[in-house]
Amino acid sequence: MEATSIRFATAARTLGQLARSRGLVVPAFRSPPRLAGVERSIRRRADGGVAVAVRLRGRPWAAVLADMIEGVVVANGRTGIEADRLRAELWRAVDTDPAAASGRLRVVRDRHAA
Repeated sequence: MEATSIRFATAARTLGQLARSRGLVVPAFRSPPRLAGVERSIRRRADGGVAVAVRLRGRPWAAVLADMIEGVVVANGRTGIEADRLRAELWRAVDTDPAAASGRLRVVRDRHAA
């Protein structure tokens, strides 16, 4: 299944929420990377922020998700076992969020509406 901008935005929101809840740096996600010929790039800004750019077009969704997750890991300077634990937690977050995993937006209906 190929990546779409809606799936990308939904996954970015899910990953950002998890990172924020853990007190981690939440990178800005964008697409495509400015550098020609790369799948993913990470840029550290002067203000301390981090931007992760991922190419979507023509790539499997799993590859895009993997690049986004690795971007969060790198943005937070995690290595070794800390990096492995963070990756696993980020994968669980997107795997258990049906909207992020499938790219479908969930419609929440008010049960009290007439």
